[in-house]
Amino acid sequence: MRWLGIAGAVCVGILTAVQARLNGALGLALGDGLFAALISMVLALTIMIVLSLVVPNGRAGFRELARGVRERSIPWWMLASGVAGAVTVATQGLTVAVIGVALFSVGVVAGQTINGLVLDRIGYGPAGVVAITPGRLLGAGLALVAVALAVSPELLASVPLWMLILPVVTGAGIAWQAATNGRLRARTGSALTATLVNFIGGTILLSIAVAVNVSIVGLPATLPTEPWLYIGGAAGMTYVLLSAALVRFTGMLLLGLASIVGQLVASVLIDIWWPATSGAGLWQSLAMVLLALLAVAAAAIPWGRVRWRRLFGRMPKA
Repeated sequence: MRWLGIAGAVCVGILTAVQARLNGALGLALGDGLFAALISMVLALTIMIVLSLVVPNGRAGFRELARGVRERSIPWWMLASGVAGAVTVATQGLTVAVIGVALFSVGVVAGQTINGLVLDRIGYGPAGVVAITPGRLLGAGLALVAVALAVSPELLASVPLWMLILPVVTGAGIAWQAATNGRLRARTGSALTATLVNFIGGTILLSIAVAVNVSIVGLPATLPTEPWLYIGGAAGMTYVLLSAALVRFTGMLLLGLASIVGQLVASVLIDIWWPATSGAGLWQSLAMVLLALLAVAAAAIPWGRVRWRRLFGRMPKA
């Protein structure tokens, strides 16, 4: 089940990269990253409402949610994961078309890796306290080295500083969001319900932000007609749903590292096929992906159980 969870987490990362590029393209086409984020969030929320009504587990989970809120057995902070979702899609819409998916992803890596390690150590996730083993520390360290490789002085000089800071904040929020959704899933018995709560909160927050922005700059002149620009919300809904279901099997750090692999590999391929204004070079990106793969391996292998005889065979006697 552990390796199946890792494979699912890699898919989470791939969907994260796809959503980032789609939302970035929508933001560029609209000339308004916040408005693009709201469109993405509303479309995802619509899908989640339909699924929650159709799927029996979704209906049962919503009943448990309502009962928990009414009886105050579900604290308010478990309902706040939509804040991280709103920040994620807003950051995608504001930055990715300029800095590229790879550079966006390495910022997310930094925030997600560090916060995932902290959340596991304090036992915030549904799996409780997860030991910080040498292998897990090595994995986190390798992930941070991958980030350092991706960022060069030339890149730092070519993009605004806030475009590099926002993805780091987004990554920290994604780690917290996955842990919070995992705990809410455990309370309601439904990953669908946990994901629905995420998109309700995110839609409310983005609606307020867009209302303020529109009052200042006005509405976008036109809406793009390409249908594929609007599927970022469906990709986001899917990866949040997967994260909520997988986190109890993987822990926060491992979920983050495995999703990083999927995200970075997909980011390199997307940036080659669909380049942005700025971004990491190809060789930088490939080196970053290799280090991220090593990071996942270091964090996933149960080093305490490894028997060197199984790895290298029986050592001959001197």
